[in-house]
Amino acid sequence: MLDHPPLARFGDRVATGLRDVTSDPAALDSEGFWAVCADFEGRLTCARFADVRTAPVPAPTPGAWRGPAVGDWTSSLDRVAYTTGVRRIRAHIAAGEVYQANLCRVLTAPIGPGADVDALTALLARGNPAPYAGTIRLPGHGVEIATASPELFLRRDGRTVESGPIKGTGRTEADLLEKDYAENVMIVDLVRNDLGQVCATGTVSVPDLCVVEKHPGLVHLVSTVRGELRAGAGWPELLDAAFPPGSVTGAPKSSALRIIDALETAPRGPYCGGIGWVDADRGTGELAVGIRTFWIDRSGGRAAGRLCFGTGAGITWGSDPEGEWRETELKASRLLAVASGVYEANVSGEAPAT
Repeated sequence: MLDHPPLARFGDRVATGLRDVTSDPAALDSEGFWAVCADFEGRLTCARFADVRTAPVPAPTPGAWRGPAVGDWTSSLDRVAYTTGVRRIRAHIAAGEVYQANLCRVLTAPIGPGADVDALTALLARGNPAPYAGTIRLPGHGVEIATASPELFLRRDGRTVESGPIKGTGRTEADLLEKDYAENVMIVDLVRNDLGQVCATGTVSVPDLCVVEKHPGLVHLVSTVRGELRAGAGWPELLDAAFPPGSVTGAPKSSALRIIDALETAPRGPYCGGIGWVDADRGTGELAVGIRTFWIDRSGGRAAGRLCFGTGAGITWGSDPEGEWRETELKASRLLAVASGVYEANVSGEAPAT
């Protein structure tokens, strides 16, 4: 049996002393500090902790994390299947069914029974620091996640809510194409519509549009959408309106979800879901989009299991199938190197075999 106790870590905030776990989003408007994981497929896990303190992510302990070998990773969609999927999405766009859709693949590798996501967190904090890094370790509830997400899904401060969709990725700013800017604007419009369903009329705005942000090994285009929750709306209504995140589905969202379901061969799980914390006592919270995220799958009751990681790209009419495949490799390369313990030797940024 695993002996890693329940824990949640977000930045320099550490929560211990698990009190209770629920799938009811209304609990997030009650009391206490909650760690939240919403799988892309809709499973919601809210864990309330009794003790919250400030502490930095500890330095990596030699031998604490034994990741999979670089060659052990396999992909739910290989290169041929992925590029074929890109072409099929372009056909859907040509038929007027969708403007943009995300196509993702899930990478998996075997992991030992003693694997601890918090030990992986220590490596990620140094090898791939991220603004929305987080860990949720609930072995008894099937949730073991370490994320290095750069993307804000939902931030709430009282009645004010904010989202920070990312669309557009390159190694440098010079790599960003007209397609990337157009894609970002499409998703901003979708997020405005999502928040508009739960915010007071006239309060939804876009204070930042297509801002270039630098992250380890790549750059992104990031926008900000903000609004004021209407009277009577809380976390259940907000999640119902905004989930799953528009930046990892497509536009229109309903059409994109149908296409995703037809083309992807593995469930996304925590990848592309929502991962973060809610302080119900203060009326604040911050959920990241579950990208750049590792999770351990121990389904079947076995202590050993699989380490999983998702990567994907937004497909538009202007997409080049091979270019989109390379984008998924770019997004994964550094993080897989960190998890496999070869980051220092992989300074060129080339992707490990997937």
